Amino acid sequence: MPSKRRLRWAALPLGIASVALLSGCTTTQLHGFLPGFVDDGTPATNHTDMVAGLWVNSWIVLLAVGVITWGLMLWSVIAYRRRRGQSGLPVQLRYNMPVEIFYTIVPLILVVGFFAFTARDQNTLETQYDDPDVSITAYGKQWAWDFQYNGEEEDNSDAVYSMGVQAIATSDGYDLDDVPTLYLPVNKTVKIDLRSRDVIHSFWIIDFLYKKDMYIGRDNEWSFMPTREGTYEGKCAELCGEYHSAMLFNVKVVSEAEYEDYLDSLRRAGDVGDISDLSRLQNLTTTGTEGNE
Repeated sequence: MPSKRRLRWAALPLGIASVALLSGCTTTQLHGFLPGFVDDGTPATNHTDMVAGLWVNSWIVLLAVGVITWGLMLWSVIAYRRRRGQSGLPVQLRYNMPVEIFYTIVPLILVVGFFAFTARDQNTLETQYDDPDVSITAYGKQWAWDFQYNGEEEDNSDAVYSMGVQAIATSDGYDLDDVPTLYLPVNKTVKIDLRSRDVIHSFWIIDFLYKKDMYIGRDNEWSFMPTREGTYEGKCAELCGEYHSAMLFNVKVVSEAEYEDYLDSLRRAGDVGDISDLSRLQNLTTTGTEGNE
């Protein structure tokens, strides 16, 4: 009993120190310095906390394994060092079944655990909304983005769209004022169809902690709910040509009223209809030009 009591008293300062250390961390630090979090704790999307949790917990486990491994290595160096007066090799130990079983089973458990948690979270991320509040089609092209806000009709005749150009280089990087901007309503379910006009691109909203590739002849989908208003940066995450670094866009998460006002502004500008026809036309034009060359 006295030994257990001493153990509890020894663990108490460690627990207090851990709580004090964690309480002093910012929200970003608690989430592994990942983007997508602010001090009030509101994540960028309904999936951001889950992705950050997988990241942070994986690093905690890996760090624990590393500390144990480094400790055993250091202990071996000290315990089995050559003593004064010794020569030759020390006694060689082999066929220690408990140790061999340990370093076979433990890595297997870690690999299976990482796979299980990753598969669980990926299944959640890849589950698409059947009836989202907002349906959007994002077209990647060398080297910009087009966004179509789909209408309620199957032929998208009442859809509205915005067509973008690549970012302009400046002495400080790129001018983000005129890059394409994707508008999303806060706290509404969103489903984005991801399509490419030419080569493989990758649609990445940095603070949302997720990205998906865009292929010719294969449509990808991404469903989520933005949960915090603000302006976020996006980019292509797949090397797609000479001006890949200029393939930037902004994302504005706004209230539902602001979102509807933006769609009305596109209608007033005459940007109405299905731009899939325009994208096919551009592909044919590009192909014809390359063939003439």
